[in-house]
Amino acid sequence: MATSSKKDEVETFAFQAEIAQLMSLIINTFYSNKEIFLRELISNASDALDKIRYESLIDPSKLNSGKDLKITIIPDVHNRTLTIVDTGIGMTKVDLVNNLGTIVKSGTKAFMEALQAGADISMIGQFGVGFYSAYLVAEKVTVITKHNDDEQYAWESSAGGSFTVRLDRGEPLGRGTKVILLLKKDHLEYLKERRLNEVVKKHSQFIGYPITLFVEYEHQKEESDEGKDNSEDRPKVEDIGSEEEKRESDKKKKTIKEKVIVPEELNKAKPIWTRNPDGITNEEYAEFYKSLTNDWEDHLAVKHFAVEGQLEFRALLYVPRRPPLGLFDTRRRKNIKLYVRRIFIMEDCEDLLPEYLNFIHGVVDSEDLSLNISRERLQQSRILKAIKKHLVKKCLELFAELAEDKESYMIFYEHFSGNIKLGLHDDTQNHQKLLELLRFHTSASMDEMVSLKDYCARMKENQTLIYYLAGENLELIANSVFVERLCKRGLEVIYMTEPMDEYCIYLLKTFEGKTCFSVAKVGLELPETEEEKATLEEKKAKLGKLCKAIKKRLESKIEKVVVSNRLVTSPCCIVTTLYGWTANMERIQKAQALYCNTPDYMSTRKCMEINPDDAIIEIMRQKIEIDENDKGVKDLVILLYELALLSSGFTLENPQIHVNRIYKMIRYGLGGEPGWVSRSARAYCLHCGTKELKRRKKAHARPSPPPPFSPPPPEAPPISPAGEGSEAAPPPPFLCQ
Repeated sequence: MATSSKKDEVETFAFQAEIAQLMSLIINTFYSNKEIFLRELISNASDALDKIRYESLIDPSKLNSGKDLKITIIPDVHNRTLTIVDTGIGMTKVDLVNNLGTIVKSGTKAFMEALQAGADISMIGQFGVGFYSAYLVAEKVTVITKHNDDEQYAWESSAGGSFTVRLDRGEPLGRGTKVILLLKKDHLEYLKERRLNEVVKKHSQFIGYPITLFVEYEHQKEESDEGKDNSEDRPKVEDIGSEEEKRESDKKKKTIKEKVIVPEELNKAKPIWTRNPDGITNEEYAEFYKSLTNDWEDHLAVKHFAVEGQLEFRALLYVPRRPPLGLFDTRRRKNIKLYVRRIFIMEDCEDLLPEYLNFIHGVVDSEDLSLNISRERLQQSRILKAIKKHLVKKCLELFAELAEDKESYMIFYEHFSGNIKLGLHDDTQNHQKLLELLRFHTSASMDEMVSLKDYCARMKENQTLIYYLAGENLELIANSVFVERLCKRGLEVIYMTEPMDEYCIYLLKTFEGKTCFSVAKVGLELPETEEEKATLEEKKAKLGKLCKAIKKRLESKIEKVVVSNRLVTSPCCIVTTLYGWTANMERIQKAQALYCNTPDYMSTRKCMEINPDDAIIEIMRQKIEIDENDKGVKDLVILLYELALLSSGFTLENPQIHVNRIYKMIRYGLGGEPGWVSRSARAYCLHCGTKELKRRKKAHARPSPPPPFSPPPPEAPPISPAGEGSEAAPPPPFLCQ
């Protein structure tokens, strides 16, 4: 409803009920993200500029009223106003009334319901009512506009339920719209240059039209001599003072501060992703990367592409030269900026890329998403899921292109190999592409990392398995007992030193039809001839009795004892079952915070393998053949088991007991006293000496057993029985139960 008397008089209109409620909700509710008002007003100005530019393509005379298409921001601290001016299409009087108050927009009611349900105020532009976000910071809004087909009009409202429209006789605009905000006293921060610069560069940096901010500076200049008495007409007196006095007098000249308003363009960084990649230089890409990330180094690689068809968007992706601090800190994932038609939407859209690609920097500019789409709607958006799929595909293509340059790729792999391996765990759809990106050291390539494809290309003709071994570092793996036979036969073994490697290889299982096998587990198959297989079976049969004796002595410590085909110089080793943890995996698991809650069935299941060609094993076999209950063999098994645990990468439950045994053996080998000596027999126990002393005192005349660790010397004198005048030779150390 409008009231008017003359053409130049003010006409008053009542807001539509829904718009009045919306404005009341905006004004009376607290929102923390109030800076979006400037984004909405700039977006509206950009839309108006798009419309006049489109019309000018059909009728170039439309631009006669103003050829410069631009947006201007003018803060006025003294009058507490912030003005946004554009040279767009403008509005007629009918447009003012219809667009800003009386005709209900289809999304107004829906937006109010969304707000009352707890939605973010930043969604306001999505419903076509972004103009009213001005009342987040303003107590009164004035809109002055000029359309080519109408006079210049002014719209004004203090959000009280009505607005006024009048013919404006002020400064002519030529064409366009001027929005004047009278800011609330608690929002004067939006008159400061720093704050305006920050908001514009965050939300509207890549608007296609120049955004100019009028900045007020204070300029100092010397006070003018005008108005002073004319002393120049008087005769000049020769100055006989020193030069220092002259300089002092110059310093005393008065200066005054003069305020100067200077225009400053805020969006100098143009959206280069909208340009043709063929026309962009590496220097331009590097400059944009630094402005986007604030990195002091150039990027390592870049991917610039556009997708058209059912889905339309442009993207620019960068690989940095080094990872940021806190790479896997989810609170800092702000690397991909999402734009909708060059208008910034959000910088922490976690659904654009999976977590393992969180080191990628760049921008995504969609033509299909709605402006100010909420985070909840993004998560359910099929468009966003399609964009994510394309981005992951292009990232993997970028890595594959980077791998063609070994030097650059090794820089990348050194810093981001963990991300690739995490991708193997999370991204099952791209397993094959990620596998081709992996690089490892091998027994045949210690200085240079190779791919799995290169490894398979140089496998032996009769080799059916991909051999690998995981450990703490390269030196430990290269000297491991598990690779003795493989290295001797020239079979290449992949060395894995990263904690993620074994997790990845469990998921890998096969590559190009070859099965991956850990040489630290039971069931190692080597390329052997029929003759070699028959020889091994003979050795297994020969050592069957010793294997049973060792298993009986170790009881529950191991599952079984078998003859090994992987050992060359070591007498024995400890391996794990096919589905158990290796020594390296057990070390990693024990370092986890929740290892104490790990079920017992997840712990390592151990098996002992013995070397049939080792001298120690052969002597033990001979003794078992003579006496199955040979005390020396039983005692030696414990020592061999503990040494095998250490050489295989495991840890001892009680290292001090093992250390004490070694110390006592050293003392005995050096000819020193072990700590106590029996008068009747110089014997001692490496484990619990005092108990054995009591037993020896009762049977002091019993001859002691020969050393378990070496055959008796052929000319050793016989042990004299006690009481015949000659004292018995000191017996060797032994291990009791």
